[in-house]
Amino acid sequence: MTWFNYYGLAIMAIIMIPNIIYAAKHNNGGNVYRNKAIEILEQIGRYACFVCMIFNIPYTYFNFWFDSALVVYLSVNGGLCLAYLIFWVICWNRNDILKALSLSIIPSCIFLFCGIVLANILLIVFSVLFAVCHIFISCKNSLSKAN
Repeated sequence: MTWFNYYGLAIMAIIMIPNIIYAAKHNNGGNVYRNKAIEILEQIGRYACFVCMIFNIPYTYFNFWFDSALVVYLSVNGGLCLAYLIFWVICWNRNDILKALSLSIIPSCIFLFCGIVLANILLIVFSVLFAVCHIFISCKNSLSKAN
């Protein structure tokens, strides 16, 4: 792969499309849980993951490090993206812990898996940051809305 990751762009598009559609159709006011530090860290992790998924930054990215890695990369990401879309369909009108966990854990797994398979140090670091903050905020929001 060169400096631009077309596969990463496709994966990002797949996981962003339902989010954009949902945001356009549901004006639910955003997060109920408020913690500025965690929200900022989540956004840093999120946008850094977006950048690292699409652009291969020199000296932080080492490409596939085992035989047949591209097949594994595409297969696992295809399965995770499919699972993400299925959970979006199942949880579209729900506001419960299942939705919070499934729609926060799966993209976190996608980012982390891509970082590991591509030996992309920045993507690994930012995916861990994103995962911790995003899952935490999603669960807090879900529990707050349930009460």
